[in-house]
Amino acid sequence: MSQTLRDKGETGPQEECGNRLAWFLTGVMIGATAALLYAPRSGKQTRQFLTERTHQGREAVTETSKDIADAGIEMFERGRKIVEDAADLFERGRKLVRG
Repeated sequence: MSQTLRDKGETGPQEECGNRLAWFLTGVMIGATAALLYAPRSGKQTRQFLTERTHQGREAVTETSKDIADAGIEMFERGRKIVEDAADLFERGRKLVRG
């Protein structure tokens, strides 16, 4: 399945979350740089502003990490269900062959 997604140029849920996180972190770095370069505030006010923004960024990363973990758990559960269904089908097939 993942090979099919790659062939079509599509990304899976894990790659999509990773891309979002990378773009978010890139935006945080660009924003922090711009804030430092064009800060109309004093040094103390700028440090306070950066501290607040860093806290917001940390919260966003934490939330994104939780979303990624939840998606991983969901995928694991789906995979486990597929394996259980395959085992049931195998057992039914084995019973049919034995008669």
